[in-house]
Amino acid sequence: MSGQGACKQGDWVEVERVLLDPSERAAGLPEDTARQPLKMWVKGFARTSARVGETVEVETMTGRIVEGALTDVLPGYTHTFGRPPAELVAVGRDLRARVAAYRAKEGR
Repeated sequence: MSGQGACKQGDWVEVERVLLDPSERAAGLPEDTARQPLKMWVKGFARTSARVGETVEVETMTGRIVEGALTDVLPGYTHTFGRPPAELVAVGRDLRARVAAYRAKEGR
């Protein structure tokens, strides 16, 4: 969280929304998963002022209107796909070098 306790209309924010309560979750889930609600977090522009924890509507970059509890003001992106496999690190550079060599050979 950014440390800001409130947003004003038009601020970039993140909201949290419960999609399914534990009693609504599918059968067959691992027990520790089944005990938790299924939640989603959505980033968008606040349509009204709100304080963290209050319900607010946001308009996403695609124009959807989503309502949820305000969790962050000016959120960043912190996801990661982990460390890249060593075999893939140089692929882009290698491919560009091969294309450049091919073009040079063909006189392009």
